[in-house]
Amino acid sequence: MSQAATSRVRWFLVAWLFILSAVAFLDRVNLSVAGSSLAGEYHLTDIQLGVMFSAFLLGYALFQTPSGWLADRFGPRRVLAGGVLWWGIFTALTAAVPVTVAKPILFFLAIRFLLGAGEAVVYPASNQFVARWIPTQERGIANGWIFAGVGAGSGLSPSLITYVMLRHGWRSSFWLCAIIGLAVGTVWYIAARDAPDQHPLVSASEMTAIRAGLTFQGPRPNGAALSAQNRRAPRTTVPWRKILSGKNIWAVTFSYFCYGYVAWIFFSWFYIYLAKVRGLNLKASAFYGTLPFLAMAACCPLGGLVSDWLTRRAGRRIGRCGVAFIGLGLAGVFLAFGSSVHSARLASVVLAGGAGALYLSQSSFWSVCADIAGGFSGSVSGFMNMGAQLGGAVTASLTPAIALRYGWTASFLAAAFLCALAAAAWLLVDPEHTLIPAAAAA
Repeated sequence: MSQAATSRVRWFLVAWLFILSAVAFLDRVNLSVAGSSLAGEYHLTDIQLGVMFSAFLLGYALFQTPSGWLADRFGPRRVLAGGVLWWGIFTALTAAVPVTVAKPILFFLAIRFLLGAGEAVVYPASNQFVARWIPTQERGIANGWIFAGVGAGSGLSPSLITYVMLRHGWRSSFWLCAIIGLAVGTVWYIAARDAPDQHPLVSASEMTAIRAGLTFQGPRPNGAALSAQNRRAPRTTVPWRKILSGKNIWAVTFSYFCYGYVAWIFFSWFYIYLAKVRGLNLKASAFYGTLPFLAMAACCPLGGLVSDWLTRRAGRRIGRCGVAFIGLGLAGVFLAFGSSVHSARLASVVLAGGAGALYLSQSSFWSVCADIAGGFSGSVSGFMNMGAQLGGAVTASLTPAIALRYGWTASFLAAAFLCALAAAAWLLVDPEHTLIPAAAAA
């Protein structure tokens, strides 16, 4: 490649992380669409189905921090590829449990737990990629596109899974998702590298732009190549005492716990809520069930774009914390209003607005972790994401329990209250305080 040419390799890889993110959510949301068919065949109750959702999220949560450490240590390329292989296998195994087996719920719980453990690598490894490849002033939009895959994959799931189920049965939907995941993971392994100086297609001008924005790596002579330590993951022990001694990570993690609780209402129960509570038929539920995820896909990069723009002009306090505060607050308002609307279709639209507002804040969480944790961003963001998944595990089982006792409106009002708490937590975050000095990450 000519020295004068400007490559865009980092954005191609961000685009592929968008696809990986979409496939990850396709693999996990398919249970919420196929769940009624699966439960009917194995004679499972809604409570048992909720426990299956929780089993996935428990495995996903418990392996967040180890996955982040693996990404820090071995790099995002291999860790992501290995994770995709793992979760493809267990997605396929979901459809392989015999109907005649005794206590099938135990097999499903084990499979979903291990599927969650495999998928745990996706976002901590992606954030380690962001910390190594993306200049700080571009991290909002990069994370916005990566997490737009959440909405894209989740939005695609109802229509795709319904189409496959109607023609080939619910089991085929899991096999198809596994094949798609393995194909996408193979392309990632071939195309990606752990650091920009390892990639043969990165031009000199792109390398200069990347180096200028990688603030965590400390001072370097002009034109110097990245050191061997920066090409690989840090070999020092993750300084957890330092990381957890301040309020920043605890505030962000608590906020993300609340965020995860709210988000997983849409991933676990929204489709079933429309069909069973709002009385929509299968096709209508599939259509309106996509609206929250389309809103997520649109608002996630929008939030990242606005966050970067405000960060450049007003600093990280406004750009990161301000966007998160407003997005989470708006989400609570939409959820409170949408849950009380009489019309099923209008409720679907309003609640979808709540999902979109929630995802305006998504990139702020991950950009702040990359900014303040640097070379240990995989471990730190994994710890933060563990909070979100524990919140999701709680909502997967608690939401139907609240609905059974107090009604579905109460379930959404509880989520709206948690949105308010999540927004308030961002008032305690100082995004200018770097937890890991440059020397520690180099």
